[in-house]
Amino acid sequence: MDWWVVGLVANAVVAVAYFAICAAIVVPLVRSQQLRSNPLGGATAAIFFTCAVHHGTHSVHMLMPVFGVDEVQGIAMRTAWGWQLALWDVVGALVGVYYWTLRRNYGSLMEGAQLFEDMRKREEQALELNDNVLQGLVVAKMSLDLGDQRRASEALETAISSASHMITDLLGPDRRGSSERLLRGTPAVTAPPPEKTPDDRDGDTP
Repeated sequence: MDWWVVGLVANAVVAVAYFAICAAIVVPLVRSQQLRSNPLGGATAAIFFTCAVHHGTHSVHMLMPVFGVDEVQGIAMRTAWGWQLALWDVVGALVGVYYWTLRRNYGSLMEGAQLFEDMRKREEQALELNDNVLQGLVVAKMSLDLGDQRRASEALETAISSASHMITDLLGPDRRGSSERLLRGTPAVTAPPPEKTPDDRDGDTP
């Protein structure tokens, strides 16, 4: 088998896989009306689309001489397609096929527009965090200042429970009960910052 035949088939597989990936990105963004508001998703889809067109044209040019069309360029491309290019095309085709096999295992992470960051969703989560956790801590502090230990304890328990449920929801069902440990990059701050000394305050003044 000539190497150009391997390149033709591999480029066709890459083109189909990339067109499908582009559609898998664009269609959910259009349905959720995020195509214009989500530039990362649109740019990623554009990259896959242009790559699909690029690889597809290679296959078309090498195939055209069979039909007596574009014979000069088609035969020249066949001649130039050595084993190095054909081998790399096969690698690209395998990567495209491998991607689609992964979608079955990571479907919950790649459904719809969830593949890309949704800023509106992050804003909703921030508001929910403020309502359920921060306000609970404020109530607990005010209760402690007023000497109401029972209400302060109830507010803290509610805030802790809300935070726990929110983190569980953010991790998603695929990570719940996982044995893999999630570690912070920096230690948690559990103490208030030290108060500035008079010398420090003097140094802050211009």
